[in-house]
Amino acid sequence: MMGDRLPLGLPEGKVEFVVVLVGVSHPGNLGAICRSMLNYGYADLRLVNPKCSVDEDETRARAKHAQHVLDEAKVHTTLAEAVADCRAVVGTSGKREVGDKTLFRHYLYPWDMVQREERAGGKVALVFGEEGKGLSREDLASCDYFVTLPTWEGYPIANLSHAVNAMIYEAHRSRVLAGQGTDPAMPDIVPLAQVLEPNVRQTLLQAIHQFASSMSGPDERLESIELTLKRTLLKGTPSNEETTRLIGAFVEATSALEFSNNDPHWMKEHRRRLR
Repeated sequence: MMGDRLPLGLPEGKVEFVVVLVGVSHPGNLGAICRSMLNYGYADLRLVNPKCSVDEDETRARAKHAQHVLDEAKVHTTLAEAVADCRAVVGTSGKREVGDKTLFRHYLYPWDMVQREERAGGKVALVFGEEGKGLSREDLASCDYFVTLPTWEGYPIANLSHAVNAMIYEAHRSRVLAGQGTDPAMPDIVPLAQVLEPNVRQTLLQAIHQFASSMSGPDERLESIELTLKRTLLKGTPSNEETTRLIGAFVEATSALEFSNNDPHWMKEHRRRLR
């Protein structure tokens, strides 16, 4: 059934990120955050003095199939208590200090933060503040450093659930790049690299040449068609599988041209194969 969870463990990575929400007030945001967390394989949610309940109908509805993240969320009275077992505490904020001499808000972007934390490993807290307010100066001061989203300066403050989604997406993206295909929770759904082997490339060039040569017109036109096809297709860096399909299409098209033109190659060979 669409949306149901498969019986898989959560992905493994060099860093165990936990999400800490300070003073979350909107049930819909809380539920949406749980769904985003589970989408990217994270389930450790900690709430500091929440202003809405994990049991509200809207929270449950927005969480969808991630309601067990709500069930297992830990509630704390202080931020220090919530992050006591974490090696690093990273605060999030959309408020900037612009210029070379920043006094308080020293930021990293999410991808830089993830790379740095992966070098050290361990458990890392990502701390988010209340909707419309963000983290207090006191809470920010208790964080090791800050991370911010590369939002447009004309409207830099993101919705809480969107901000959490962006941060954990970046964390999971790094896990996928490092471990896809080696972890059952991260199968090879999309190839991370497009590979075109030299012999397959040569076969494609041969198929393009024979196709162009079978067309009508002066040699200059046929040469132009061949070059255009070659440059356009190879510029797209097709994979072996994609290239093999293109070769088959060119061979069939060449065979059809030879048949319609009463070409002796068709009459003798009934080709549909490369010569």
